[in-house]
Amino acid sequence: AYPDFTDPAVRAWWGGLYEERLAQGFAGFWHDMNEPVSFAPFGDNTLPRSARHALDGAGGDHREGHNVYALGMARAGWEGLVRLRPAERPFLFSRSGWAGMQRYGGTWSGDVESSWEGLRASLALVLGLGLCGVPYSGPDVGGFGGSPSPELYVRWLQLGAYLPLFRTHSAIWAGRREPWEFGPEVAEQAAAVMAERERLRPYFVTLAHLARRTGAPYVRPVWWGTPEERQLRDCEDAFLLGDALLVAPVLECGADRRAVRLPRGRWYDTATGAAYEGPGQILLDAPQGRIPVLARAGAVLPVRSASGGGTELEVWAPARGRTRCCS
Repeated sequence: AYPDFTDPAVRAWWGGLYEERLAQGFAGFWHDMNEPVSFAPFGDNTLPRSARHALDGAGGDHREGHNVYALGMARAGWEGLVRLRPAERPFLFSRSGWAGMQRYGGTWSGDVESSWEGLRASLALVLGLGLCGVPYSGPDVGGFGGSPSPELYVRWLQLGAYLPLFRTHSAIWAGRREPWEFGPEVAEQAAAVMAERERLRPYFVTLAHLARRTGAPYVRPVWWGTPEERQLRDCEDAFLLGDALLVAPVLECGADRRAVRLPRGRWYDTATGAAYEGPGQILLDAPQGRIPVLARAGAVLPVRSASGGGTELEVWAPARGRTRCCS
């Protein structure tokens, strides 16, 4: 059975179904296979083109309803969660959607390949979605199908930690994705990645508010703010996280150094404190335990305090490096 999410009555009914899961302690929801997919022997792997939809009173067949089907499902979920828990922010992401889906939640890469090419494509997808008005997205860390090597898995974790949606996932036949499944060294490196993600949580919350108020994505191309600079427009292997951080993931097997293209201004290597002047290109170390991350001079980042009990402001000054102020 396929609910017709283009019908307001169906959306209201569907939204009420979340009550049972909320009572069981579920904090968020993941809509999958909602293109919609139909593994049937007829035509396309979706509903027949003759299937009828309400289309909010306009009426029509699946040729008109296909693209908006998942959008209606996301709307039904979001409206239901707002109605059931008005004091809480709904958390919902969907495999499919259409223009306007950012009003109701985010999305992810779908079944990305477990390969270095899949890793590179994951970054391109998040950047592209952000520029199209969908700020909240991310890939299946480690890839959906196949078995990533420990090196590929760690590099994917390191990228994912700086993307809005960060979680591992795979096909049931593709092997486990927990860090300890890849050995003690990977587990230790993964713990450091996750600790940094948690430390940056206040900054991610800030970027979420900015995305809601302005439409600016969390993850931005390095030419953001200076689209006239051709060399930056050709850079597809690094990105800005907000205005404050430049993240340069490792996207090639065996690499322990990588070139980083800097926008104009002073940038600090957050691992070493070394300062670099842009525009230009620099070469930075990228051992398996970390990737290059640079902070823009003058940036102020809200971060979780070392004790975990509050928020600190991490300040990167143009001439004197980094200071911290407790708040």
